[in-house]
Amino acid sequence: MRTKNDNIYRGRNCLSIDHPPRNVKHTISKMALCIKAMAVLIIIHLNMVNTKMLEDNVAKKWHELNGQNHWEGLLDPLDIDMGGYIIQYGELAQSTYDAFITETASKYAGKCRYAKGDFFSKVGLKNGNHFKYGVTKFVYYATSSNPLPDAFVIKSSSKEALSTESNWFGFVAVSTDEGTKVLGRRDIVIVWRGTSQRSEWINDFKFLLVSAPKVFGENADPKVHLGWYSIYNSDDSKTSAREQVLSEVQKLVKLYKDEEVSITVTGHSLGAAVATLNAVDIVANGYNKGAPVTAFVFTSPGVGDDNFKRVVSGYKDLRILRIENEYDPVPNHLITGLFGCSHVGEVLNIDTTKSPYLKSFILHPNTHTLEVYLHGVAGTQGTKGEFKLDEMINRDIALVNKYSAVLEDEYLVPESWWIEKNKGMVQEEDGSWKLKDHEVDEDDMF
Repeated sequence: MRTKNDNIYRGRNCLSIDHPPRNVKHTISKMALCIKAMAVLIIIHLNMVNTKMLEDNVAKKWHELNGQNHWEGLLDPLDIDMGGYIIQYGELAQSTYDAFITETASKYAGKCRYAKGDFFSKVGLKNGNHFKYGVTKFVYYATSSNPLPDAFVIKSSSKEALSTESNWFGFVAVSTDEGTKVLGRRDIVIVWRGTSQRSEWINDFKFLLVSAPKVFGENADPKVHLGWYSIYNSDDSKTSAREQVLSEVQKLVKLYKDEEVSITVTGHSLGAAVATLNAVDIVANGYNKGAPVTAFVFTSPGVGDDNFKRVVSGYKDLRILRIENEYDPVPNHLITGLFGCSHVGEVLNIDTTKSPYLKSFILHPNTHTLEVYLHGVAGTQGTKGEFKLDEMINRDIALVNKYSAVLEDEYLVPESWWIEKNKGMVQEEDGSWKLKDHEVDEDDMF
């Protein structure tokens, strides 16, 4: 004897895979949408939980993350909190490339595109970023005092050029009250711009080691690379890059003397070499007033000789962590070894050729780019492990293609997509177009 429920399995109006009733189709469609929505909410929730966990861990263990124990047990395999921590400083270094005006047709070529007040918002480091800072000082390099390779210096071809004597070199920032809670202390950060693309830039410098009297005193033994030292001490009609930074650090250390303070220095490529020298200078001359100083430097060439390494290793307030990609030629250039330059501090080794997200590029210039480095940090599982992006870090792979075409085509991310809208051209009310690619800032005096 059949029941009404038998119709579910039989007959014209029965529920079947091939011919479900319209109302059932609608129900299934709604259920599918609900399931998708729930999945998205779960992912968002997990990301929020992961971010909160990372924040809580940083506040609790920042001394360890800053190298108090020389990063023992944190680097191979890379501790998840350590990875996220390194990336956030790497993103600060990356921001100097994202904000630098390289268009020679602009009268502001060689300057920073954005003003200090909204800098982090404009370079994409506000949304979803809980390590919050505010820029307090822009730093400039005097181009006239020491000629540099074209990979580093940009000169305007405009007759109305604001200045042909200096280039924007980086900035000093300090954690906001909100950022300080996440970081566990007030963090003063110094960020040096480097050379974003060409790894060959290093060949354009003369390999000569010289004394560094402004860092170590007149009769000191350590010798440093002439190029890095000259850049750091470049004098213009106002002040050198060194003096600009040290005066700002001195001011901020005094301002926050009643708080727990750290000083962090970062840079990439040429900026990494200068960042190393700057961190050493701060400790050697007591500008830190006992606060711990840590340098996170990406693909740094050698900076000084063996005496430099010996002296630097003796500073109890200083820690230096170098991040090096396996096939990047800059960290292992001839100046390191053959020309007497030594590496200082500890090292985190990564190998981005293990990444399944990237096109094969052994001995390719893109092993040197900072976004590739940050991708490598996000996915490294140690020197013996495979590559795997961790959801705790949750770094967007689209960032890899910011200035390159390294990401596999299947991910459908345009190459070199970080471009100012219309390259800074703005339409006026009369319909004409003008190049307006710079926000006026009080530091435009340089």
